[in-house]
Amino acid sequence: MRILFAGTGEFGVPCLEALVASDEHFVLSVITQPDRPAGRAQKLLPSPIKECALRHQLTVFQPEDVNSATALSQIRYQKPDLMVVVAYGQILKKPILELPELGCWNVHGSILPKYRGASPIAAAIRDRQKRTGVTIMQMNEGLDTGDILGKVATRIRPGETTGMLHDRLSGKSAPLLLYLLQRAKKGKLKSSRQKAEEASVAPRMKKEDGKIDWEKNPEEIEAHIRAMQPWPGAYTWVPDGADQKMLKVFLVILSKRAKGKPGEVVKVDSHGILVAAKRGGILLREVQLEGRKRMAAAEYARGAGLVPGTVLS
Repeated sequence: MRILFAGTGEFGVPCLEALVASDEHFVLSVITQPDRPAGRAQKLLPSPIKECALRHQLTVFQPEDVNSATALSQIRYQKPDLMVVVAYGQILKKPILELPELGCWNVHGSILPKYRGASPIAAAIRDRQKRTGVTIMQMNEGLDTGDILGKVATRIRPGETTGMLHDRLSGKSAPLLLYLLQRAKKGKLKSSRQKAEEASVAPRMKKEDGKIDWEKNPEEIEAHIRAMQPWPGAYTWVPDGADQKMLKVFLVILSKRAKGKPGEVVKVDSHGILVAAKRGGILLREVQLEGRKRMAAAEYARGAGLVPGTVLS
């Protein structure tokens, strides 16, 4: 099958690798986002998909607007049977969706119709879901509303962060894609409509979404902290003289022995920093003060002179 691949993030790399390795499919080219500045030096860096494509000597296109007349002409010229889209980052409009013979398939990191949108993996962890998975759908002009072609589910493991679950789901997406391509080749591919009444949306995460709300239950806070890793990162504010500094929180343990107002430091010892929540508390184990390295919470508390009674906001 002649396939055009569109993707940007790391999530799509296993799918692209699987298509390249397959004897039954030919990757015509790869469409990805333009190189973006990153890091303190703001150096232009290629996307993970571009790096993968170049390793396999594939032709790469990086249009600012994939729906432009120029990009559409490039796609039409290649005459793809199918376009596979994984975490690309641009919305495809009707002219592109209808161009390949088999249309466009999207690989999405949730069990649709739950968690349509840009941050389905983080949202599932934040909401303390027990299961999630990968869905491949036939794309239409809506936001992840297309007919479902296939899906695979998995249990969300205790302590799993968004980064960990991202990698597991990414690995599960490639076998599912190859299986559905085989079904399509045999004319046995079936689809099912999404149930709109069961739909939920997971918008793109913003930096401010990482802020910890100490008014919530410890279980909700712990899930929030895992959901925010690796980005945007869970954080709280800690007093620093007349100012406040951002304290990122990475690893915590639930505790029922914390009596204080939400956000109050009730104990500091070699195990970490115990902070009160709505009911119970959270023992901070690994933290990072802005401008400093990540470290054990107990080590940070000693160096900062953090004492019980301090209120994190």
